[in-house]
Amino acid sequence: MKICSLALLTLLLAAPWTGSQGMSLRTSHAMCCHKGMFIKREIPASKIKSYRNTPSLCSRKAVILKLQKGTVCVDPELSWFQKYLKEKKLINTSM
Repeated sequence: MKICSLALLTLLLAAPWTGSQGMSLRTSHAMCCHKGMFIKREIPASKIKSYRNTPSLCSRKAVILKLQKGTVCVDPELSWFQKYLKEKKLINTSM
């Protein structure tokens, strides 16, 4: 009886931990951009609501842009995106 109680207690204590670990792995993976997700065309700054860098765990370095209609991935080294960042920085520093 003691062994069954101990086993049940162990399972109950381990369940929340494994669930949270699995969630973080899925979340990190979902935040990565893969080859077919990248776009190269310039996006007008007025359509970009926000942006964030992908985690360092991702195989490709990218920026995820949240647009008015969905999200896209771009290479952070693209000239039009670098220009967007400089303009945004100028606007934020002048405020």
